Amino acid sequence: MIDFLAAAIRIATPLIFAALGGILSERAGVFAVGLEGMMLTGAFAAVIGSWLTGFSLAGLIFAAIGGGLIATLVAIVTVRHRADNMVTGLTCNILALGLTTYIMRILSGGGSPVAIHLEPFSSFAIPGLSQIPVLGPLLFIQPPLTYLALIGCAALSFLLYRTQAGLILCATGENPEAVFAAGSDPLKVRLCAVIGCGAIAGLGGAVLSLQQVGTFTDGMTGGRGYLALASLIVGRWNPWGAAVACLVFGATEAFELRLQSMSVPLSSYVMQMAPYVIALAVLAGLGRSSKLPAAIGKPL
Repeated sequence: MIDFLAAAIRIATPLIFAALGGILSERAGVFAVGLEGMMLTGAFAAVIGSWLTGFSLAGLIFAAIGGGLIATLVAIVTVRHRADNMVTGLTCNILALGLTTYIMRILSGGGSPVAIHLEPFSSFAIPGLSQIPVLGPLLFIQPPLTYLALIGCAALSFLLYRTQAGLILCATGENPEAVFAAGSDPLKVRLCAVIGCGAIAGLGGAVLSLQQVGTFTDGMTGGRGYLALASLIVGRWNPWGAAVACLVFGATEAFELRLQSMSVPLSSYVMQMAPYVIALAVLAGLGRSSKLPAAIGKPL
């Protein structure tokens, strides 16, 4: 059971990063439908950055920049030019899928995508804490980006609820006119929030390529951006609530992988559908009572 729960946490890590970025964007009043594309671009940029420089840390920086660049495009179109958030986000996802696939083939000279294999991040045991019964193996023997995701939850909670910048960001999603009257520019707040969303979601993509797989494949996010979007809605735009929802989806995928390893006579395609079926069920049951930020999706 401890191994199963630890695997669920590792699988949920990219979802947590994407959900944190989505909270940042939606709290400011911009729908984060483009999380899938931001994650995919981050996964691609992380592998390319690590491959070119030979340093995994550089890959993380590339991932944040890659996700941020896609988010900058979304921010300009939705915030500056007042385009529809949903259409722009979906377009971003399609653009990221096509662009990453195309560049991978360009790198190989126009044929099949170039094969880049990196050593995935290994688990790191925190001295002392890893010896605690039950909690030690569960929480304190994890890869480094998993620790970073948990730190991110605490950091974003502090930002949103304990700082003036966080209060301004939340107010922008509720009443941008009041923010303007208080002397802040809601346009700039939204632009920064969306770009920050892309950078954080890009790190979520880096978890997939650098920590879980060690390579990049076409469309490797596989809909995880949409699961992260569902998680932040179920979590009521609260970082810890969204993290718990991500863990539920992570546990579902971990259970699915174990069923496949046990050769259960059930199609693998049906098993792979499980997280998304659960997401739909949870949204249908809990999402209806979620209260969106009052000004979300409304142009300034």
